[in-house]
Amino acid sequence: MSPGSPERPDAPAGAPARKPAWLKKRLPDAEAMRRMEALLRERHLHTVCESAFCPNQGECFGRGTATFLIMGDVCTRDCGFCGVVSGRPGPLDRCEPAHVADAVARLGLRHVVITSVTRDDLPDGGAGHYVATIREVRERVAEATIEVLTPDFGGDVRHLDEVLDEAPEVFNHNLETVPRLYETVRPQAVFERSISVLRHAVERRTGLVKTGWMVGLGEKTGEVGSLLEAVAEAGVDVVTIGQYLRPSAKHIAVAEYVHPDVFESYRERGEALGLQVHAAPFVRSSFQAGESLVQARLRRGSCGGSLDSATAIEIE
Repeated sequence: MSPGSPERPDAPAGAPARKPAWLKKRLPDAEAMRRMEALLRERHLHTVCESAFCPNQGECFGRGTATFLIMGDVCTRDCGFCGVVSGRPGPLDRCEPAHVADAVARLGLRHVVITSVTRDDLPDGGAGHYVATIREVRERVAEATIEVLTPDFGGDVRHLDEVLDEAPEVFNHNLETVPRLYETVRPQAVFERSISVLRHAVERRTGLVKTGWMVGLGEKTGEVGSLLEAVAEAGVDVVTIGQYLRPSAKHIAVAEYVHPDVFESYRERGEALGLQVHAAPFVRSSFQAGESLVQARLRRGSCGGSLDSATAIEIE
């Protein structure tokens, strides 16, 4: 958060005082964590796992996987839920695409997830940097499938099309929360703009289209149901729903720790609408993304129903 950020709302009356038993994680493999961190520092790379304080960081690093955060680790927006630092970013590192590709090759990744901070300071919102990174990865590791998790590019479809023209196997843009909570949770974003990004990606249909959001921010179950209906109507393929966890005392307070049974009800509701839904407390948009792609392709029949062909993609 930036120094001039408005105060975040305190926890509402009746908010949970401590995490429930279902939100406990085992300690990660410390040696595997050190190896991954050393590689990232050597190549001057950032990951959303670290910058956003992801609860799955230990598990992913222990498996030798990570979600690459490009264009630096400082964001021009100041979302109330996000652990990424807000401020004035530095210039783009023109060597970063090659460094990402090198890390992908050294880690032996078959499914690569690339995301970024939002760069409203750049004329193209960073679309060209996405393009350069995708091309470098494909040149270095031709067999890898690529998933991008992009910002909204200010709603400018020209920049969105720059990324879609590269035909990533998965295009992801997260809605993050229900429309009613945008003013607090995503004050510099607009719900209609974000869902328009998804609709445009569906129209282009260069690959699977994915979105996700958090619960536990004060939304109502009916609002989540309506959001599932909205993304199904938009033509989205895959949805991820996870528990919001407060990165620090300066961020929006957790309103509720949602029970796993409620997550299961969201999954069932979404799948009844034709969506592929991953819903559980620790689900994040890029967690086990390779496995999600395999499931989506089998669901659509594009792998010919063969698990052998599906395993050409990394199951993280």
